Amino acid sequence: MRDLLMALGLMAAIEGLVLALAPLRLEDLVKLLATLSRNQKRAIGLSMLAFGVALVWLARSF
Repeated sequence: MRDLLMALGLMAAIEGLVLALAPLRLEDLVKLLATLSRNQKRAIGLSMLAFGVALVWLARSF
């Protein structure tokens, strides 16, 4: 449970940092995402999921 809370806190901090430092860039990204098909969005989401799981697995292995 502690790891989950730490992960959520880190995610919120990083998202807040992006919003604080580059709000216009984030708006451009949202506009770009609006132009993608559902399958493209799904592929991006699954890729990020796999990357995140692999990163956690690597971090826990060392």
